[in-house]
Amino acid sequence: MNYLVKTPKLVQWLFPQRVWAFTPKEPNVYLTFDDGPIPEVTPWALELLKKHNAKATFFCIGDNVRKHPKIFRQLLAEGHAIGNHTQHHLKGSNTTTQKYLEDVALFEASLKNVTNSASSNLFRPPYGKMTSAQAKKLQEKGYKIIMWDVLSADFDASISEEKCLNNVLRHIQTGSIVVFHDSLKAEGKLRYVLPKVLAFIDKKGWNCASIQFP
Repeated sequence: MNYLVKTPKLVQWLFPQRVWAFTPKEPNVYLTFDDGPIPEVTPWALELLKKHNAKATFFCIGDNVRKHPKIFRQLLAEGHAIGNHTQHHLKGSNTTTQKYLEDVALFEASLKNVTNSASSNLFRPPYGKMTSAQAKKLQEKGYKIIMWDVLSADFDASISEEKCLNNVLRHIQTGSIVVFHDSLKAEGKLRYVLPKVLAFIDKKGWNCASIQFP
């Protein structure tokens, strides 16, 4: 396991221009979903979110938007926020800045091909990896780089469903940004964990809000 479930305050302090969490003073939590949309998982997640009157933020892969425009339009119609997760899920640390920026732009082109009204100033780097130069260029273009303070690790085949659930329930608090994945790799754990997390949030009396910046 080479990741941290709870992002340390030191890491957040080292990268203050990236968004790690929001104020805990408001009764909101921010569920986010990376890597979709795909037909096997995203519609199920949308139905469950609707059942709990919950809004979320979907950091989509542009190529999946291109392949599954109907699902993408559905998540927009249901009031969820969207973010740029590059066109091809590139790892920034393995990619030149020019190529990375081109892939980010391809995502925006995919959005315009699906619906002219869709746009986003939210960006999340795939794998949470990007260089300082890439981050600076994206911020200059007006993107807000959205990270997280709670990682469910639903992508990790080596952990149990209960461990995945515990990763969230132990660390989530008001203001938290939580990462899930609407992907085939994460599907099994997501189907187990998400209903229980939403029930926990309801019991706490918190709101599930989407991430919005003017």
